[in-house]
Amino acid sequence: MLYLIIKAAISGILIAIISEVAKRYPGIGGLIAALPLVSVLGMIWLWRDKPDVANMAHHAEATFWFVLPSLPMFLLIPAMLRNGVGFWASLAAGCALTIALYALMLWAGARFGLKL
Repeated sequence: MLYLIIKAAISGILIAIISEVAKRYPGIGGLIAALPLVSVLGMIWLWRDKPDVANMAHHAEATFWFVLPSLPMFLLIPAMLRNGVGFWASLAAGCALTIALYALMLWAGARFGLKL
């Protein structure tokens, strides 16, 4: 249980640091958020819990393929905000787009032999 609390605390601290930096320096906050720190931490936690080469390789590859459909969200949200759409509606639209693109990735991935 302590291990789970430590993992959650480290992950939460990372998110808090990003939001605090972004208050003052939005670009730098974006850069930190764009770093694959959460993915790297996830891989460290996964490797510590289950040091299996094939599992880790599959996880890292699946992460790559799922990052791609999440990227358009980061263009849609600012475009909507700049055009007068509220934050929550923009965020919801960005999340809905991402979910739809994830579904498309799962469908297309299966057609091309990707095991996601």
